[in-house]
Amino acid sequence: MEHDEAKNFSKGKKTARFYDQSLKEAQKQKKEDQKLQEVVRAKDMPWENSRHGRLKHVVNEKMNARVKTLDIYIQEIPAGGRSGKHRHMAEEYIFVLEGRGYDLHWDVNARLEDKYYWEVDKEPKRCEWEAGDIICVPVNTVHQHFNSDPYKPARLISGMNRIYKHMGFHDLEQIEDAPKIKGL
Repeated sequence: MEHDEAKNFSKGKKTARFYDQSLKEAQKQKKEDQKLQEVVRAKDMPWENSRHGRLKHVVNEKMNARVKTLDIYIQEIPAGGRSGKHRHMAEEYIFVLEGRGYDLHWDVNARLEDKYYWEVDKEPKRCEWEAGDIICVPVNTVHQHFNSDPYKPARLISGMNRIYKHMGFHDLEQIEDAPKIKGL
């Protein structure tokens, strides 16, 4: 034969049932999925006052929703306020529901030595936004949202894919906390 692999192919006595186990797991998953909500009511979407700001989780893997790949939340930024400043591995798409403001985005360059090192650009890019716009946050970009309206809150809906998290690259870093919201 042209390749030596054929000589080694039949060696070994280990056996497994991986494929059959996978079939059983798939059937079990289908049954479990039937128990999950296909409609998530607004009253069932939890609020969170987080280090990134005030969030209302639309879908999250910790919720009982039949969504496998996305985490979505609505962020409310007080009049004249700002979000926290953070970075994450997954790209993020944000639709501006209400308000006007701007984002600051700092590009991040990776350096690989004995481990990963992140080098954040010193100067951010400023991105203006208003209701109806989409804000695209690239992979690993340090970013922060600012509400330019001194009288009305801004509302943003954010969607992020969970794929990096499930692949073991859940790299979320909070760099600066959002201000505490009065009365909460």
